[in-house]
Amino acid sequence: MFFKKEYLDLLFVPSGLLIMFAYHLFLLYRYLNLPHKTAMGFENFYREIWVGKADRRELDTALSVLSSNISAATFLATVSLTLSSLIGAWLGSNSDTVFRSNLIYGDTRPATISIKYICLLTCFLLAFACFVQSTRHFVHANYLISTPDVDIPVDYVKRAVIRGGDFWSLGLRALYFALNLLLWFFGPIPMFISSAVMVLILHFLDVNTKPVPHHHHHFDKITGHHRSSVIV
Repeated sequence: MFFKKEYLDLLFVPSGLLIMFAYHLFLLYRYLNLPHKTAMGFENFYREIWVGKADRRELDTALSVLSSNISAATFLATVSLTLSSLIGAWLGSNSDTVFRSNLIYGDTRPATISIKYICLLTCFLLAFACFVQSTRHFVHANYLISTPDVDIPVDYVKRAVIRGGDFWSLGLRALYFALNLLLWFFGPIPMFISSAVMVLILHFLDVNTKPVPHHHHHFDKITGHHRSSVIV
């Protein structure tokens, strides 16, 4: 029984996806149990401080910050949807002869190429959905902060801002998976190598080594809410 190059996809593609999924499960565990050890938890910590310090006197600054986040999430959602449309158009035109070249060492059968397109399209659609949800939560936080003559609890704003940041991170993760699947079109070996390299890079970026400042809440007798203060 001779070894066929199509068997490489059965070996390297699941291995590459397993590396990515295992790393993100590990990251999720650390995010839920040791959030200060992760970059996302560290960012959420400062988002809570930012919301706690954004009062009516700093309304313009707060709205400007949220507007920047909304613009970035909207831009990435547009890019994800555009790429999804292009992939759908490419898939419908059956113009996949480029990826059937003999230079690609792997499975180049039409059925496998269709699976590649579907997986890549799924990642971009998932990224689009996450960025749309991120925009939704940031817009909601915008309304909560700018509501006139209403004393909105700070926890409501914190929840909206943190959820917007979490969906932003999920959208970026979907794009990272899409990059690996894009390299799968050039063979299973580049896909596996990119998965291993990306996990190393993401581990470097996701780990937080900075100490978390002490965070205290002071009760405001006038508004009846908790105010945040930081002691470095």
